[in-house]
Amino acid sequence: METLKQELLEKCEHFIQQKTAALQNAMQGLKQDLENESKSSAGDKFETGREMINIEWNKLSKQLQQYEQMRSVVKRINVQADSGIAKAGSIIFTENANYFISIPAGEIIVQDTRFYAIGSKAPVAIAMLGKTENDSYTFNQQNVVIKKII
Repeated sequence: METLKQELLEKCEHFIQQKTAALQNAMQGLKQDLENESKSSAGDKFETGREMINIEWNKLSKQLQQYEQMRSVVKRINVQADSGIAKAGSIIFTENANYFISIPAGEIIVQDTRFYAIGSKAPVAIAMLGKTENDSYTFNQQNVVIKKII
């Protein structure tokens, strides 16, 4: 099962790479817009345009920072760790769905099996943390049994 966790980690890393590349491209576009804005008009219109570009730049910078934090979470996950207790880095099989507690990357398909990569602060993850195999938890007013933890 070590390879399963490794594959999930690789998919999460790929997710982060895609998102950061898109953000960096958008930031590059804003940089070019800012340079073009500097060359064109003057006055209030100029200042408003620059300020809007700066606001967007700050927003993208914050998102980029969040993805860098996700990258550090992924790097801290130990592929060999298998404590049987639901925690960050665990793969959890339930009767309803399969989860990988890591980063909020959404649905991932590995080895023809669907997993939901979720952050440890996600409500369903909070409900599962600290549980062991055959324990149950309640989520969305539904009782769910944990079948297996890797």
